[in-house]
Amino acid sequence: MQTKREKRYKRHKKVRAKIKGTSKVPRLCVFRSNKHIYGQLIDDEKGKTLLVAKDLEIKKPSKDKIILAKEVGKLLAQKAVEKKYKKVVFDRGGYRYHGRVKALAEGAREEGLKF
Repeated sequence: MQTKREKRYKRHKKVRAKIKGTSKVPRLCVFRSNKHIYGQLIDDEKGKTLLVAKDLEIKKPSKDKIILAKEVGKLLAQKAVEKKYKKVVFDRGGYRYHGRVKALAEGAREEGLKF
C-alpha cells in the first residue's frame, strides 16, 4: 500500500509530464508542508529557479494559513512583475487545487500574473 507522500509524487509526475516552464513562460511550482508554503518560478529548459517566495518572508504573518498563502502568492507575483514575468504555467505539485494551493494561485492572479 502506498503512503500519502508516494501518492502525491505519483500525481505530481503525471502533472509534470504535461507542463514545462521556459525562460519566457516559467513554471509556478507550489510546495506546502504542514506549517509553511512556498512558491517558485522555474525555468525547466535551463533547470534553474528564477524566483522564490515563502511565508517566512511575510512581515506580519497571519495565524490563518489560507490568508498567509494568499500573501505568498501576492509576494511572488510582485517579484515576478518586477523581473518582467507576466505569464506562467501553474504546477500544483500533486496537491488538490483547493485551500492553501488555491489561495496562493488567487493571490498571484490578483497581483497580475496570468495562467
